[in-house]
Amino acid sequence: MKKQIRLNAFEMNCVGHQASGLWRHPRDRAWQYKDLAYWTELARLLEKGLFDGLFIADVIGYYDVYGGNTEAALRDAAQIPLNDPLQLIAPVAMVTEHLGIGVTISTSYEHPYTFARRLATADHLSGGRVGWNIVTSYLDSGARNTGQQALLEHDARYQRADEYMEVVYKLLEGSWEQDAVVRDKEKGIFAHPEKVHPIRHHGEHFRVPGVQMSEPSPQRTPLLFQAGSSGAGVNFASRHAESVFVNSHTLSGLKSYVASLREQVIANGRQGNDVLVYTLVTVIVEETDEKAQQKYEEYQRYISRPGALALISGWTGLDLAALPHDVPYPQLPEPASGLVARFAAGDTSWTLNDLADYGAIGGLGQVFVGSASTVADKLQLWVEETDIDGFNLSYVVAHETFNDVVKWLVPELQRRGVYQTRYPQGKTLREKMFGRGPLLPENHPAHAYRDPARYTDNVKQEVKQ
Repeated sequence: MKKQIRLNAFEMNCVGHQASGLWRHPRDRAWQYKDLAYWTELARLLEKGLFDGLFIADVIGYYDVYGGNTEAALRDAAQIPLNDPLQLIAPVAMVTEHLGIGVTISTSYEHPYTFARRLATADHLSGGRVGWNIVTSYLDSGARNTGQQALLEHDARYQRADEYMEVVYKLLEGSWEQDAVVRDKEKGIFAHPEKVHPIRHHGEHFRVPGVQMSEPSPQRTPLLFQAGSSGAGVNFASRHAESVFVNSHTLSGLKSYVASLREQVIANGRQGNDVLVYTLVTVIVEETDEKAQQKYEEYQRYISRPGALALISGWTGLDLAALPHDVPYPQLPEPASGLVARFAAGDTSWTLNDLADYGAIGGLGQVFVGSASTVADKLQLWVEETDIDGFNLSYVVAHETFNDVVKWLVPELQRRGVYQTRYPQGKTLREKMFGRGPLLPENHPAHAYRDPARYTDNVKQEVKQ
């Protein structure tokens, strides 16, 4: 059988996500991001196209590395203004039946006790269709504006995130036993108190003595996404994630990453296919290759180089404004020359302006342009060569990009037998993604926190002390 291709829509609750300057395009609607109708219309479109989910990115902070200020980011709406992603779950869920809704929430800025309640509430209201994209954040501006002196060192953020996950698992998986809620009107018992346990967590970063505020939601712990390609990030994903998002501009790099990830997943006592891998791609598809190329060239007339470089500077931590933009990369100082070389494919004439042009549409991910047949060929090649499971599709013009995908690309993939023609059975996102029950499986580390004895023993130990 040919491997099935999965699609997510990569979005953000803002004006400018991965396409710098395209908010100026006359057909772009991203400025309507503040309106519920913008999101409900998109949700219906994606469900019509049988997308796995609407994946909503987020950052805490703003892009102020380029030039040492926010001028370029604000002028170009480069992921600012930016609204809260979690509040989109309810309206999207109300107008869809199957579409998953993934939201990005950082472990660095929100206490796990209050967050666990927000997460459970979202899972309840969506009928179990929520996913949580676990990030540790990368913008120093976010740390400064939430009371920290500076962003924690990279690996230290993941160490803190490990304890964060432990607290969340204890609250969502263990605090309430599955049969705690009985709603017995005759006996006057809504929930059995002896089946609701204080978690008594005392760790390096968090002290959480009490019980979870919410009763168990359909998935208990929503489907767990993670986006990180560093050594610490892959290690974290191999233990916790059920779906991973990765950005790679080469087949060889992506293949190596996926193989390494699956090896670590197995080393942690899980199955290699317990984790679904999506990579970032932007698709510009039309009826013919010529029409698609014309649309791509039309889009390029609206790009913003400063906006693109503001994002790239924030992603890399390099102030690219301080460097000449028209100098070939071998003459640029490190690490800027190395950054450009990653995308130049051996073309030593590339400059920072060329990098900006590359990143202005689709960020630093691949851009596939062509007819449905041409694009489908590329998607199939990447799946077959790298062992990924699907693609996180970013948009260029809202909602035109996704409308073109649903109109042209989805039918072609279905004709080839590599894309679903109906949603899988099951109500929750986990059931639809993996074809099994709504809860985390037994080989996932969170499962151990479901044992009531773990919390009863805590009580006994405290009494002895």
